[in-house]
Order: sequence, then structure tokens, then C-alpha cells
Amino acid sequence: MKLTDTQIQDLYTFTKKHYVEHFDVQTELVDHLANDIEALWERNPELSFETARDTSFSKFGVFGFMDVVEEKQKQIGKRYRKILWTMFIEWFKLPKIILTFSAILCFYYLFKIPVVGEYIFYAIQLVFGVLFYIRFKNLIKIHEKRVKDTGKNWLLEDMIFKIAGSNSFVFFTNFFHVYLLQKQIHKPYMLLLFSVLTVITMLTCYIVLELIPNKVEELLEESYPEYNLV
Repeated sequence: MKLTDTQIQDLYTFTKKHYVEHFDVQTELVDHLANDIEALWERNPELSFETARDTSFSKFGVFGFMDVVEEKQKQIGKRYRKILWTMFIEWFKLPKIILTFSAILCFYYLFKIPVVGEYIFYAIQLVFGVLFYIRFKNLIKIHEKRVKDTGKNWLLEDMIFKIAGSNSFVFFTNFFHVYLLQKQIHKPYMLLLFSVLTVITMLTCYIVLELIPNKVEELLEESYPEYNLV
């Protein structure tokens, strides 16, 4: 006996009630539950749908779907880091590498100027901190609209618009501590290292907050074969 469309939809609602908010994780769990329910019905056709569903759910243990969700988060997190790394290393290949090293040298000589270099750093912190914050808030609005329009929230999409963006903002705002370390050591190589870290930090934030979100449709299609089918 096969599940009806109504029963399949009930399973989606069931997973959502058990704190599974992302559509791709819900789909994986619904597929598992559906197969198990049909196997239970083969052995005992008299079982009601609700009883078979609850019996199948009990096999996940006391933590319910939590272990599956955590494992899926690890998989998608690995996928996201691969995307980020692929875009990042492009800036160290021709012709972008010229721009990257030019930025490093520019910051090195600017930071090297007594007193002025310190003000330049604070200006960078202020200007880019404000810009990144505005962009991050805008990404959250874009994501909320996408979820509202489609009725679906994919885990990778959530990571692109919310998790990674918030992490990059925290990373950038805490960069002040690296600057203090550089000031304490007073060595040219530390100034160069700080210039490199400045460019890497800004580049990472730019990729996370601008480049990756702008490719969200392409990335979702690559990551989820079923994306265009739902």
C-alpha cells in the first residue's frame, strides 16, 4: 500500500512540528518515513497511518530528528566552505591576483604612515563595518521574501543568507584585536602580515556577503537536483 499525497503532506507537517525547518532536510526525512511506513503496512496492513508514522518516528530515538539535522548541517556546511574556498582562490590567480597584491601593498604603505595609518584603520573599521551591516540586514530581507514567495527554506540557502553573513560580520568587527597585536610588536613583517590579513578579511566578507548570495540560484540548482522540480 502506497501513501497518498495528503499523507505525504502530513509527513512534511509532522517533520516541521518536530523542529525541522529546512525543506531539503524535511524531504529526506519524509522519504525515509514514507518507505518505513509502507514496509510496516506490508507486514501489518491494519495499522493506521498515524500509528505507522509514530512507530517509524520512534526509531529515531529520544532526540528525534536532531541527529539527522546535525549531520545534514555538517554536509551542507562542508559544501558551503567548498564554494567559499573556490571563489576565494580565484583572487590569487591571474588577473585578479594583481588587484589582490596591489591592495596588500596599498594597505601596507598606508598603515606605515605614523598616526595617519591608525586613523585609516579606524576609518576602514567604521565604513566597511556599516556597509557590511547594511548588506547583512538586506540579505535577511531578501531571504525572508524568497521563503515567503516559494514557501520553502533550503538549508544551503539559509546558510548563504543568514548564518555565513552573521559570521563574517562578527569576524570583521573583531578584527580590531589583530590590529592591537600588530601595534604591540612594532615589526615591519607584522605590518605586512596585518596588511595581508586586512585584505583577506575584506575579501572573505565581500565573497560571503556579495558574490555567493548573487549566485544563489545557480548554487541551489547545483546542490539540489530536485530544486527546479518543486
